[in-house]
Amino acid sequence: MKMKLSILFALAGLALASTQIQAESLVDGSVDAGKARALTCTACHGVEGISVSPVWPNLAGQNAPYILAQLQAFKDGSRQDPLMSGQAMALTEEDMTNLAVYFESLPAAAQAIADESLLERGQALYRGGNKEKEAAACLACHGPTGRGNPAAKYPALNGQHATYVSKQLNDYASGTRTTDGKTHIMQDIAANLDKDDIAALSSYVQGLK
Repeated sequence: MKMKLSILFALAGLALASTQIQAESLVDGSVDAGKARALTCTACHGVEGISVSPVWPNLAGQNAPYILAQLQAFKDGSRQDPLMSGQAMALTEEDMTNLAVYFESLPAAAQAIADESLLERGQALYRGGNKEKEAAACLACHGPTGRGNPAAKYPALNGQHATYVSKQLNDYASGTRTTDGKTHIMQDIAANLDKDDIAALSSYVQGLK
């Protein structure tokens, strides 16, 4: 257990040391073509990439490498969703690349913390983790302001709906979602968070700016 915890924290530390913000997209695609292709995405994710329901993720400002990786996962079946799996099947690799750079180009959502009463707990977990629960600090991979790490394909979390984040953490914890690579970092961390931890973290990242 101790060795596993050390590996988790070491990997998170390496992610923090790498570049978090890229001046240019790491994905070579067309914003204009992505905008045109995104017309079918607006029903769920909004005209400007801000979703109309908190159960669907905001895509505006999300880094392109992460978006591309998730679209590919939906298409090859390694990530499952009743709506997205079908949508992704109709996308070509060029479509996915263009959509990724388009949504990356949009201004990220700005939201308030979902529940102010959970601020202290959420902030503590996000910034410091919990060694006893083998949960690394979220900022190590997702950055102090939640902007993610494009080079490592770690998603931006700032302004993301708490409802959506909570579902993803619970899916990682249950093993329903497995798109965190061979290291299974997210599955291992989420499995050691209780429901109150997940609620606090989800609330906190919604308000990150």
